[in-house]
Amino acid sequence: MPEENTPEPLTGPVLELAKLRAGLAAGLTVEQSQRLQGADETALTADATSFAAELNPTPQGPRSGGDRGPDAGSGTGRGTVGAGVAAYRAKHGLDENGNRPAPKPLPTGGRNPFVEPSYTRS
Repeated sequence: MPEENTPEPLTGPVLELAKLRAGLAAGLTVEQSQRLQGADETALTADATSFAAELNPTPQGPRSGGDRGPDAGSGTGRGTVGAGVAAYRAKHGLDENGNRPAPKPLPTGGRNPFVEPSYTRS
């Protein structure tokens, strides 16, 4: 009878080394390689490649708006630095030089508003 060549199950430190080799070959870290399951090198290699594929999925299609986002360089002026500066100035009431407008003077009627009222005339 011909003898079948079945791989012997790995155990102990040999199994840990095989997990590390299979994981690093698939692009996994040492911590991720320790989670691999299998009794021989082929099972560990298959588990490592499927685990790496789950962690780093391939993109399904083109991204909406490209890699830079939907409003970057859209031609409408949105998404530029100048548009952001103009929006900030409009929100905070600043002029083109970044200064706030001069406050309006308070009406005092020509008298000192900090004088305490008294009943005596001086």
